[in-house]
Amino acid sequence: MTMLIDTADMDTIFLTYDEPKKEEFWVQIQNIVPWAKRVDGVEGSDAAHKAAAAASDTERFILIDGDNIPDASFFNLQLDIKPEHEDCVFRWKARNSVNGLMYGNGGLSCWTREFINNMQTHEATDGSHETVVEFCFDSKYIPMNNVYSTTYPNGSARHAWRAGFREGVKMCLNKGYKPTLEEFHKQVHAKNFDKLCIWQSVGQDSEYGFEAMVGARYGTYKLMCTDWDWHEVRDFAALDRLWEEHDYTVDEYQEWGAILRRKLLLPIVDYTGDVSRFFKHYYSQTYHEHDPMTTELEVIRKVEGW
Repeated sequence: MTMLIDTADMDTIFLTYDEPKKEEFWVQIQNIVPWAKRVDGVEGSDAAHKAAAAASDTERFILIDGDNIPDASFFNLQLDIKPEHEDCVFRWKARNSVNGLMYGNGGLSCWTREFINNMQTHEATDGSHETVVEFCFDSKYIPMNNVYSTTYPNGSARHAWRAGFREGVKMCLNKGYKPTLEEFHKQVHAKNFDKLCIWQSVGQDSEYGFEAMVGARYGTYKLMCTDWDWHEVRDFAALDRLWEEHDYTVDEYQEWGAILRRKLLLPIVDYTGDVSRFFKHYYSQTYHEHDPMTTELEVIRKVEGW
């Protein structure tokens, strides 16, 4: 028997750290979700999520990232949760305001307190590749198809660069494992490869879009072409130090692009603002909404016929 639960009957937690527009977004979120609570400034992704779980009075709760604005319509939904998913986490897609991508990065999520209190990830990793820099490789963490929010990872130049850098690293990993140059094309998931190229090519029309793109290129370069300890991607203080390493000029953007094209065969391009705008307009038309509890995998199976 399925469990029906209204999104409005769950606690909603706004989880913030140092996002430049977090106060402005908090005002907007309170207008959309008057019952929302807030957790701010907790160091470490694992610890921050545990603090969010502690702030929730309901076993299941909705989590909003600090640079995300949800669609008001989400809080009118009813979730029909199958028995086999009763203890699972659901993450819906977000629209990325910089490059138009629509995937789980920055999206709304629905957690259980039990799941969070039992997990060991990021700074509290159990040592496995899957838990060093991600939550998403747990079998009970389910990516969903629909888009119910917009993520704004460009509140400042540093904020945009960090967002790009982190995805430039994480989109190259195979379930948390760093492939060699020789393994790269065999091990990186095709959809992650596409996202990686878009992060590095699209966004010139957006505020601080260049910083997001140059950050993505530098993240991939740093991971795949140097001996950098890539576990630092989970450490925002370490990323602040990396931010200070370069001026992140157009020349560096083009230099790292040339290296990545040559060594990784990335088909990345240097789009203008007009071309970026054109790409995002038509890319958005590939999205089709389904039932709120439709998973990403169900749609992929249907489209690809397997």
